[in-house]
Amino acid sequence: MDKRITKTKRSIHNAFLALRSKKPLEKITVTELSEYAEISKATFYLHYKDIYDLSDKLQKEVIHDVFVSLSNPATALTQPQKFLEELLVSFYAHKDITDILFSQEQMSLLPISIENEIKEYLFKIIPDLKQDATANIRLTYHIMGGFYAYFMNYKQFGSECIIDIINDIISKSNPFTLK
Repeated sequence: MDKRITKTKRSIHNAFLALRSKKPLEKITVTELSEYAEISKATFYLHYKDIYDLSDKLQKEVIHDVFVSLSNPATALTQPQKFLEELLVSFYAHKDITDILFSQEQMSLLPISIENEIKEYLFKIIPDLKQDATANIRLTYHIMGGFYAYFMNYKQFGSECIIDIINDIISKSNPFTLK
């Protein structure tokens, strides 16, 4: 990619993140962002349709980064404790940017997007999984339950404590089996 485009996009991203950390998404205007990034509105529109398109693309980048940081997403099926621990560590490693991009009404999009990404990957390698109700519900339960249990409690109890408790809950549930 051309260095000028890379520099412009970086400037847009940085300006957006700075503004987004201070105000809700719907309160940010292209004019304000362009001024902050020191670009013209026309330059912004060369790269993005609107503020929501920019936000969506940045969110997808973070989701992809969380996903690729997992050593093997298929461990969600074979080693759910290891998978969830890795997923929570990855969520936490990306916490600074996810706190900005997925704040307020956007928060629920983070685990939903991660779940969709993981299921899409697993359905490609095990197509029958898509029709397996038990597998789908367990994946949702582990991903969503783990996410919310972690983020609602980590400040009070700490990461290690929460991961230990979640692992204990998973170990007491029935083993994950495919039909």
